[in-house]
Amino acid sequence: MNATIRACASLFKIRVAENLQYRAAAVAGASIGVFWVAINITVFTIFFTYGNILDRTVLTLPQVISYEWLGQVLFAMNYLNIDDMLRTKIVNGDIGVELCRPVDFYTYWFTQTSAGRIGGALWRMLLTLAVGILIPAPYGLALPASGAGFMLFLITATGSYLLCISYTMLITAVRLGITWGEGPVYMLALLGMVLGGGYLPLQLWPDFMQKFLLIQPFAGYMDIPLRLYIGSMSVSEALPAIGLQFFWIIVFLTAGKLLMTRKLKNIIVQGG
Repeated sequence: MNATIRACASLFKIRVAENLQYRAAAVAGASIGVFWVAINITVFTIFFTYGNILDRTVLTLPQVISYEWLGQVLFAMNYLNIDDMLRTKIVNGDIGVELCRPVDFYTYWFTQTSAGRIGGALWRMLLTLAVGILIPAPYGLALPASGAGFMLFLITATGSYLLCISYTMLITAVRLGITWGEGPVYMLALLGMVLGGGYLPLQLWPDFMQKFLLIQPFAGYMDIPLRLYIGSMSVSEALPAIGLQFFWIIVFLTAGKLLMTRKLKNIIVQGG
């Protein structure tokens, strides 16, 4: 256990420092994110201006615009995909070398994945956030609806990060048993993005789906933190939502750990 803790601490510092060096990649990623937000803002502006939705929508256009800006900030750190280094090792057979390490593999790979997210996303997050703040109203990022909402946003954004990593580790465990392609990985990642509000705020989905959308595991990925920031979720509603968020974190952690332990007992190393 001590060896695992020391190895994970060293790995975390090294990977964060390594990924912070890729500033050009961060600028490119931020540019793509800003362009994506610009397209979405254009679509939503037309939708809210000319669509017959004023009598049913629970979100205003400024709220949706802030949702989109912050959604890109969270996406920079919380993109749902296997860590590139782990994917390469799984594909070319170097995973066999990993199995020789005297550490707990799940904890070690969890640390590697989480460090890669932070180091690779910090510059992109800051650049995207800066552009969103500098763009004038009503097309820029607005201030949080309240101080309490902002504090709850920070708490749930941390939970969003943990939810993303735990789900990513479950996807990694699934990938260990696949020798014929990346299809299941992409489908699982797409499922999380769609149900997390990455493409459309969940409050703009049909009314009959709202209860399901709030209790399903991916609401805590983006939607719950963003609702708290823009003020479409009250403080009294936040506590059960945060409880659900951390419940699903525990579920994904447990499922990922059990599945990875099972897969590693029967893994077939191929490649070279």
